[in-house]
Amino acid sequence: MLKTMIEFCASNMHHGTDRLMKKLEENPDYDVIEYGCLGNCGECYLAPFGLVNGEIIAGETIEELEELMMKAIVKQQADREALDRLIDDM
Repeated sequence: MLKTMIEFCASNMHHGTDRLMKKLEENPDYDVIEYGCLGNCGECYLAPFGLVNGEIIAGETIEELEELMMKAIVKQQADREALDRLIDDM
């Protein structure tokens, strides 16, 4: 199974995403990467955000961002498993 890729923007750390990034780095199932810029300047300026397997996830708070990221990870894994089953049935 592929690791979930979670990406953060260094310019967004003032929202507290640095703490969330460090927490997520402890999970061996996640590949957590920090970039200087993710190219989402508007989102970056307004709220804590990150990418989960390329999908933009943003929250009003760090706690909400973490919750939304966890939901996105579960949904993406379920979607991959459903697709795998569909392919297996072909």
